[in-house]
Amino acid sequence: MRNVWLFLSLSLTLLGCSDTLTQPVRKFEVLTPRPFGYVIGDVIVHKIIIETRPGILLQPSSLPTQGAINRWLNLNEAIITETESDGGHKYHITLNYQIFYAPLEVKMLTLPGFEMAFSMGSKSVGQTVPPWHFTVSPLRELAVRKDAGGEYMRPDAQAEAINADSTVTGFALSLSIALLSAARLASLYGFWPFFRRRNIFKQALRKLDALSADDMDQVLTTMHQALNSLNGQPVFKHRLDIFYRKYPNYRQLGRELNWFFEYSSRYFFIGTENSGNVNLEKIKKLCQNCREIERGSR
Repeated sequence: MRNVWLFLSLSLTLLGCSDTLTQPVRKFEVLTPRPFGYVIGDVIVHKIIIETRPGILLQPSSLPTQGAINRWLNLNEAIITETESDGGHKYHITLNYQIFYAPLEVKMLTLPGFEMAFSMGSKSVGQTVPPWHFTVSPLRELAVRKDAGGEYMRPDAQAEAINADSTVTGFALSLSIALLSAARLASLYGFWPFFRRRNIFKQALRKLDALSADDMDQVLTTMHQALNSLNGQPVFKHRLDIFYRKYPNYRQLGRELNWFFEYSSRYFFIGTENSGNVNLEKIKKLCQNCREIERGSR
């Protein structure tokens, strides 16, 4: 009985010291693409997923260095992404290889394996990435076949025809929108002769720019004519409410229009109103504001 207990104690001790309980890497997985059908210049991507126990860190210097590995193999890029996982670390490693081997016939090649190092305190442990075998094919046959027309060539697959109906429809709609937008802008800026009303205050501004304070008679007459042309009949101060109902956008200029009609009445009927540059500029400003409403920018 004593020997049995001694045997069980020794077994438990050995089990407690087993490497399976102290394995530094909890998960190790190498994801590889298809092992055939490659030609010179192709890129082969290998992905490695590793999960380690707490306190175990990957040594990036143990990975293959970027650049030429041998005469026909190059490592273009090595990307390492590290995250936390259950107290340990999870590594996603992407290795982008490119091959430069031009075989004369289908040939099997090998991506060399390597040893990944992990630090565990002052100690170092390793994990082997096995070599990977794949086949590479020639770009063309070694023995070139001939036919009656010369060298035998394999034609490229015919490209699928693209349905251009949606493109033509889209172009037609875009062109129509552009033309309508241009016509709208032209009408707002008074470029169409049949939209004369859109050009009333523009013409009035040109006349006012050529006049001075000494030409106040013409200044007032020009502004009155512009308002009358817009309304289709004479506009008077006591009928401005009717004018606003017909053209509500000009109601925002009510104070300026009231001043204009009062100033015009004093100038023409009383004759005591000063016709200085200040009043000229106020009339020009009123005409400019009317022009902005006329063109739709106010």
